Amino acid sequence: MSEAGSSQVEFIRAIERHLQKYPQTIQRPELERALVKASIELRDGRRTVLYGERVLARETTNADLLERVARQLLSTDDAANARRALDYAQKLEASVRAQAELSPGTPGAAAQWEQRQILLGKAFVYQSRATGNLGKPAEAVELARKSFAEAPSAESARELARWLDRAGKTAEAIPHLCEAFMLTNEQTESEGRAKDRARLAEWQKKAGISDAALGEHLLAAYDRVKKAIDDRKTRLRAIDPNVFVSEPMEFTISGLGGGKFELAKLRGKVVVIDFWATWCGPCRAQQPLYEAVKQRFASNPDVVFLNLSTDENRSLVKPFLDKNGWKKTVYFDDGLASLLRVSSIPTTVVFNTRGEVSARMNGYIMEKFTDMLTDRIQQALAEK
Repeated sequence: MSEAGSSQVEFIRAIERHLQKYPQTIQRPELERALVKASIELRDGRRTVLYGERVLARETTNADLLERVARQLLSTDDAANARRALDYAQKLEASVRAQAELSPGTPGAAAQWEQRQILLGKAFVYQSRATGNLGKPAEAVELARKSFAEAPSAESARELARWLDRAGKTAEAIPHLCEAFMLTNEQTESEGRAKDRARLAEWQKKAGISDAALGEHLLAAYDRVKKAIDDRKTRLRAIDPNVFVSEPMEFTISGLGGGKFELAKLRGKVVVIDFWATWCGPCRAQQPLYEAVKQRFASNPDVVFLNLSTDENRSLVKPFLDKNGWKKTVYFDDGLASLLRVSSIPTTVVFNTRGEVSARMNGYIMEKFTDMLTDRIQQALAEK
């Protein structure tokens, strides 16, 4: 291994020589996982399949590897490879459906849902391609439709168009190839878009449709694609209202009882946010100091104090408050701490009336905290 240095190629060869010499080594599973990872990084399709299938024989629900191996097997139209790919694609679907879903509002729920839909879309695309390569274009069409329904993509639209054309339904295929053309990222997939454009010209001639009719198909495809994207965003916002938010004061935070509060309602006010957690000893020590500052501004309606828990286990918060007699309104950060890159607690962040970060205090100094935070709030009030 030391002789391989930083070369991935030599790294692979060193492990292969080791496995050839010691085929019964107890480290074989770990070494084969390393071979798969290196093969994927090198885009070595043959080894990705070779070692990927060995790993999948043990790790039958490894979704990422199921996806990689199925895709690689379908890089040609070989029927034998198609049968193996179909099996892996069906296992990929089953693996994704078996994953427990996070409840809406839980941090990471939106990202998990989106990743789940993408993988389901890929599972159906690969099933479609494999089924078509096995001589069943009608079944391939329906599987491609399922893929587009789960996760609209250029690949699923292209697959649907392909098998409709193979089934002799070129006129019906053209609208879906137009969708693929609209969904393709021109900057990163310019070659794919060029191929779609060339195929559209070929199919236009074969189906005998005019340039005007093709233009109408492209405009209609644009509308369908936009609606699909808008529907996806609506679904993601229902799972996590902050999924597309990049400004802190646009966040929606969850209350202890499950209610939601939009920080945008505090526009024009100075907002002081205390990030804390039940397990944090310094947070408990800072608490009375923070409350003392809050009392100094109790008569000023332009200053708002918020307590945001960063606890991963939210069920611990209410019992903690009851036990310690903390009579305060608590919200959960819902990803705001991550957006603000809060890496340690307690952390206090002060926003001015324009919604900009005016001051930030990481940790606290017991003797100075009250006066320091008071000064920073007054400074934020002066920032008109």
